[in-house]
Amino acid sequence: MSREKKKWSDLTPAQQKAIIAGGAVEVVLTAVALRDLARRPASEVRGRKSVWVLSFVVQPFGPLAYLWRGRR
Repeated sequence: MSREKKKWSDLTPAQQKAIIAGGAVEVVLTAVALRDLARRPASEVRGRKSVWVLSFVVQPFGPLAYLWRGRR
């Protein structure tokens, strides 16, 4: 039951656009969260800043969690 990996050229144009749009949203969301974290004093952040930065690796949940719950 092994399936071959799809190549970029095998995807429809709509699928390619959706992947590009999703990637762009993740990049913007992460950049906004990182900028906010860098500018916000540690006293206004729930938890350690270093832990929040590491959580941003888990896309898109890390940045969303920070923006939703990580700020005081």
